[in-house]
Amino acid sequence: MTNRWLANTGGTRGPEYAERFRRLAAEGRDLHGEARFCHDLLAEPARVLDAGCGTGRVAIELARQGHEVVGVDLDASMLAEAEAAAPGLTWVLDDLADLDPLQLGGRGSFDLVVAAGNVMIFLTPGSEAEVVRALAAMLRPGGILVAGFSLAGGPDGVGATITAADYEDACAAAGLVRRTRYAGWDREPWAPGGDYLVAVHAVPPGRGA
Repeated sequence: MTNRWLANTGGTRGPEYAERFRRLAAEGRDLHGEARFCHDLLAEPARVLDAGCGTGRVAIELARQGHEVVGVDLDASMLAEAEAAAPGLTWVLDDLADLDPLQLGGRGSFDLVVAAGNVMIFLTPGSEAEVVRALAAMLRPGGILVAGFSLAGGPDGVGATITAADYEDACAAAGLVRRTRYAGWDREPWAPGGDYLVAVHAVPPGRGA
């Protein structure tokens, strides 16, 4: 199976995405809702994995807030933009569906993993539960997995590829416990039937995922 992101973009959209966000920043748009959301979950500087980091927007802001951040993405054009914007951070080229933990510091080495920007709907078809399991395995006991994605489909003609129930089942199978969920990064109340999900799950204290 081909990864949906690469199938839809050809792995060449990095410059386009970077320019888009530069333009939005110049217009005064708030681009850091995801990073702010994650930062607020952490009581102190932490080690964070940005899974599907793209051009590094979330990772760079979390690093600015004092966290040790690693970004991983399978799109080399996106990572090139991230590296250009923040050469001092760690950027890893890898597929979340076949993740190599050693490249990232080993299993159980992160306090928080975030998959923002519709990462979950652009995975290789059928790999969603395995990706959740792999991301959960990167967390320390008590560590947090945060994911935000559309339930109504995404750009480039990608349809709705995972439901809220599917995601919840994948998290439960990975040993995670739900802490809360919202309808957006500004903590809009969640209601069944919504078109966007921000879900927060955690590894139970004292137990690895």
